[in-house]
Amino acid sequence: MPKTNRRPAKCSPLLILHGGAGQIMPQGKKKRIQKKLRSILDAAYERLISSTALEAVTYAVFLLENDPAFNAGTGAALQRDGRSRLSASVMNGSNLLFSGVVNLENFKNPVLIARKLQNESARVLSDKGAALFASRSGFKSRDTRTRAAINDWKKKKKVGCDTVGACALDASGHLAGATSTGGRGMEHIGRVSDSCMPAGNYATAECAVSATGYGEHIMSEALSVRIVQRVADGMHLEQALVKTFIEVKARGGLMGAIAVDKRGRVSTGCTTDSLVFAWRKGCRRKFFR
Repeated sequence: MPKTNRRPAKCSPLLILHGGAGQIMPQGKKKRIQKKLRSILDAAYERLISSTALEAVTYAVFLLENDPAFNAGTGAALQRDGRSRLSASVMNGSNLLFSGVVNLENFKNPVLIARKLQNESARVLSDKGAALFASRSGFKSRDTRTRAAINDWKKKKKVGCDTVGACALDASGHLAGATSTGGRGMEHIGRVSDSCMPAGNYATAECAVSATGYGEHIMSEALSVRIVQRVADGMHLEQALVKTFIEVKARGGLMGAIAVDKRGRVSTGCTTDSLVFAWRKGCRRKFFR
């Protein structure tokens, strides 16, 4: 038989992002959020076309962190002492590298620091250690609190479930996920979010998942890992989310998730009233209703 040089099959790049799970929005606010998501989705999708899934999800979450409409990065919810502590993680599905930062203060883009940790031997750092690494890596410190976040804190207002995240499949068939949060608001100092754990953000060569919602529920369900494992065991992506969220709902869990698999399928699920999401594959787009 003559030898043939076959190139790996090219995939149609796919990107999905979310801005949290929670209550149904008023119509005016929903339209504003949809407009923001469209802009971020298209900018990150252009990055996906020219780079990798890992770089695209990092960039998408970076843009979400920069928008104070979302509870991540700039404008994140404040804890009981009035301080902002941010958590984020990224995971490269092609080599199973997970990296993250936990309760990081005074750096507005924790997802970039989590991405930087992909190249380190210690890939998950918390508070002071994460801040020291960020400073040594050239990231500039700044106060991430906004006037709105401070006013909410003064009113003892809990924000809810506005975590942000993204999952992507690139042209080479590689998957990645990234997730970032400012927390629930008014939580105990030292509380750890699911967003810096595989329960909230997980990717393999089969599937990538980013979760949002009540962190303690997500951790108890090992949500992202469970969905990914079901897909790896041969379950259709949509079936994996449906089955998982039926189980979660029966236990009273409040959460949502976005997911992409290696075949270019996309799916979402939630037990909350709404899930803020948007996805794009080529010219096709879909937004939450």
